Amino acid sequence: MDQDAFFVSVEIRKNSSLKNKPVIIGGTSDRGVVTSCSYEARKFGVHSAMPSRMAKMLCPHAIFVKGNMDDYTKASQEITSIVAEKAPLFEKASIDEHYIDLTGMERYFGSMKFAQGLRHYIMKETGLPISFGLSVNKTVSKMATNESKPGGEREVCPASVQSFLNPLSIKKIPGLGSATYVKLSEMGVRYIHKLIKIPPEMMLKVMGQPGLTLWQKANGVDLSPIVPYREQKSIGTQSTFAADSMDITAIKELLAAMVTNLAYELRQSCKLSACITVTIRYANFETVTKQASIPYTSLDHVLINKAKELFDTVYNRRMLLRLVGVKLSHLVGGCEQIDLYSTSEKRYNLYQVMDKIRNRYGGDAVKLASSLI
Repeated sequence: MDQDAFFVSVEIRKNSSLKNKPVIIGGTSDRGVVTSCSYEARKFGVHSAMPSRMAKMLCPHAIFVKGNMDDYTKASQEITSIVAEKAPLFEKASIDEHYIDLTGMERYFGSMKFAQGLRHYIMKETGLPISFGLSVNKTVSKMATNESKPGGEREVCPASVQSFLNPLSIKKIPGLGSATYVKLSEMGVRYIHKLIKIPPEMMLKVMGQPGLTLWQKANGVDLSPIVPYREQKSIGTQSTFAADSMDITAIKELLAAMVTNLAYELRQSCKLSACITVTIRYANFETVTKQASIPYTSLDHVLINKAKELFDTVYNRRMLLRLVGVKLSHLVGGCEQIDLYSTSEKRYNLYQVMDKIRNRYGGDAVKLASSLI
């Protein structure tokens, strides 16, 4: 099951005037990229990961929306909670995609009937469009989903798997990248019915194990199991600067603001972190990371101080920076306990009041003063 243009759908749910219009989620600066786009925008050649500048040229009348990851995360959690309640076994493959094992359902409701009911229930409860493909394994069901989008459903029975796959472009095979497509195209292979005629021994010799796996997928073979959904073990964020910078003071304040948002997210989900990682990317695209273990915490000042220490350690070359990021990992469930030897009760009370304000007026209602300069 896969959401249709998920980020755009969430924005339309908030603002119905965007419906049936070319909408692009992403930055509008020259360095911005397209995160997602509506099907109306895709008709003009716009796609995700495309530079925003190019998207504007292709679709000048498109409506750009900056996007809000908090909203998308909450919407994703809405859908996952429904799937967890209704489905016997599922895997959350991404923020907008779930694999569901319906083995045995044919004895009761019927697998197709169950999947249809679940799809309609999700749309009714969330107001978000979703498509699904039902078949023998992950690969075929995902391809069936993609062929049924937007707002569709498709069943590919075992007997019709190959006839469904054969006319499709090899681009439709999940996991096939652009370099592999070029290589196969040079061999005269652009469609699945051509790919399956290549002996598997040759695919193994020419492309190694990935080539053999690709040949198996083209033949409708995928033995990968459903991996049950597991709780999130890390959260993070990063920011690419509008212009490469060496303003260390400003970068540290940005880092502090990012940590503040992550700490709030931790407290909202009643989690604590025991590891913090800081990432920087120089103007020459060299990326460096540094992490440190910390006592379990969700407190802003503890995490901010450690993030700044890590930044001082990792930034050891006098070069312009392009990006900075921070990640909190080794998450466990739990709430902060007051430590009278290190943190005052007043500071704890302050965090509680700040969180109440955010809960009522939004995550951006309270910010560090230094981040506003």
